[in-house]
Amino acid sequence: MKKAFVKSYGCQMNAYDAARMADVLGAEGFTPTDSVEEADVVVLNTCHIREKAAEKVYSELGRLRVLKGEREARGLDTRIVVAGCVAQAEGAEIQARQPAVDVVVGPQSYHRLPDLLARSRERRVVDTEFPVEDKFTHLPRRRTSGPTAFLTVQEGCDKFCAFCVVPYTRGAEVSRPVSAVLAEAEKLVQGGARELTLIGQNVNGYHGLGPDGAPVGLADLIRAVAKIPGLARIRYTTSHPNDFDDALVRAHAEVPALMPYLHLPVQSGSDRILAAMNRKHTRDVYRSLIDRVRAARPDVALSSDFIVGFPGETDADFADTLNLVREIGFESAFSFKYSPRPGTPAAERADMVPDSVMAERLAELQALLDEQRYAYQRAAVGQVFDVLVEKAGRHPGQVAGKTPHLLAVQFDAPPHHIGSVVPVRIVRAGTNSLFGQLASEAVAA
Repeated sequence: MKKAFVKSYGCQMNAYDAARMADVLGAEGFTPTDSVEEADVVVLNTCHIREKAAEKVYSELGRLRVLKGEREARGLDTRIVVAGCVAQAEGAEIQARQPAVDVVVGPQSYHRLPDLLARSRERRVVDTEFPVEDKFTHLPRRRTSGPTAFLTVQEGCDKFCAFCVVPYTRGAEVSRPVSAVLAEAEKLVQGGARELTLIGQNVNGYHGLGPDGAPVGLADLIRAVAKIPGLARIRYTTSHPNDFDDALVRAHAEVPALMPYLHLPVQSGSDRILAAMNRKHTRDVYRSLIDRVRAARPDVALSSDFIVGFPGETDADFADTLNLVREIGFESAFSFKYSPRPGTPAAERADMVPDSVMAERLAELQALLDEQRYAYQRAAVGQVFDVLVEKAGRHPGQVAGKTPHLLAVQFDAPPHHIGSVVPVRIVRAGTNSLFGQLASEAVAA
């Protein structure tokens, strides 16, 4: 029996694409495996956002070259595929650096994977085109894998932030029609999904065609998805402040299935750096938007992205970022040192911030963000939350799930609760998760 090993790096979009590649291979008779040693096809679905992420891929390919040689010595054929954004950006250079790679395929062409694998038996193949056809119409039916699922509704980005490669690796913004999104969403719910996360590189820039042929915004799409029987929760990520309209703010107040959680990257608290990043918003615009969302949904939990050490960033600019974090307060956040990506405008600048300075700033920012995260988690102790149980917990007799605010919770309960939404009283806050007790049992105790 043929087996396929698929490993994904980076964002939720990559996780979705990796699952769809597994579906494509499954339709060709490949069963998934968690053991790369027994895989006939190995797919690395790559991320190109940061330099170290790309280098991790090349390091992994070095190990796979050795494994491929060992399997060939035993008479076993192994096909190595590099997919995703590194594939799109570097193309044939990947095969030049690592001759063991058989197929290089970009994120818009992976529906062609069976044909590419067949062709690779004659010669190594590179496919990094942006095909005219809609790849989603060529993908097989999805296999569900639990109570939660990602659902791509939009791809690409037109923002051209000075640090970002996404417009070059994913292309221009394209939105799937409402009918296609709803059809896939309904199948996922029928297969057991209780929560759907609508994803896109710039998901709130969604403008798919509705039933009448006119473009529909993300808020109306959320309202349509919320009508699917059996669906309990909706989330979306990742958004851009410039595309966050009043309709989406109202949806947070009016759609019960839309969870009170918002990931909205700001990147910097300095107007000077935001302009240099080509973000096209200011700190006041961002702060005003957060105020509007909080007015609509007072209990909303906030998450964001931050880049420290963008070229030209001064101590004063960094202080503005720290002040913005203190003013707003975040449940969680992702923070990174600036990493130059070839082909982006920022990579050509001469005023790079020394790595030692970036490291100091990152440590200070992460300490502040961790302090806010821990405070948010401690404040949850004693409260009762509806938890969607997603899987078995770390220990026997334990299950794990998420609150509406995307806080991880572990508690003792039988496995038949998986897939259900149950009230849980939080009794303790850990470093990365909460610990609770079924509310009914807590009351009895």
